[in-house]
Amino acid sequence: GREIPIVHRVIKVHERQDTGEVDVLTKGDNNYGDDRLLYAHGQLWLQRHHIMGRAVGFLPYVGWVTIIMTEKPIIKYILIGALGLLVITSKD
Repeated sequence: GREIPIVHRVIKVHERQDTGEVDVLTKGDNNYGDDRLLYAHGQLWLQRHHIMGRAVGFLPYVGWVTIIMTEKPIIKYILIGALGLLVITSKD
């Protein structure tokens, strides 16, 4: 239910013996502790329906681009304008 999905790594996996369901605990690279403070009130684990996908690559610091453009929208508009200007002025 967040505007921007968050990619965090799984640090613990908990399998329920009675049902066989798997719960996971995540942690962000820049966080000291696990992500339980980011979960819903009283929620200790993530279930499968909370997970949107799986990261298969690694590009360090690329996430900063989305964070900066979200926190400072003027940078987003400048970047879009520069790209538009580049498209208009480029000769094919």
